[in-house]
Amino acid sequence: MKYMLLMQFSAAGTDFPGIDTWSPEEIRAHIGFMQEVNDKLVSDGEMVDGQGLGGPAQVRIVRAGTDGAPVVTEGPFAETKEFLAGYWVVDCDTPDRAVQIAAHISTAPGPGGRPLNMPIEVHPVMSAPPVEL
Repeated sequence: MKYMLLMQFSAAGTDFPGIDTWSPEEIRAHIGFMQEVNDKLVSDGEMVDGQGLGGPAQVRIVRAGTDGAPVVTEGPFAETKEFLAGYWVVDCDTPDRAVQIAAHISTAPGPGGRPLNMPIEVHPVMSAPPVEL
């Protein structure tokens, strides 16, 4: 079964400063951890895809206007202070394994090497509907 693991960042309730204030060593440790996670998932045959995402200043929210033309707004809204920082799609034998991977990702190091304990959402990736539909 495939699972999408979504790494969220929320400025509310965090006890660490934004990554733009981290030292180069702290950023290298964080990115190195993510590379190790990806390498292990690949070697275990569980990696389908994974990417870091652009920050809130680069996000656009799109809706169809009344004529079907795109209506684009900048997003996410500043007052929410939450955004998706990255994702993985993994192919695991059990839901418990997807949860274990998510828990490990949550321990990514931040300032001073302390685990960030960022929330990681685990979503089953649904299969396509039957061809008969």
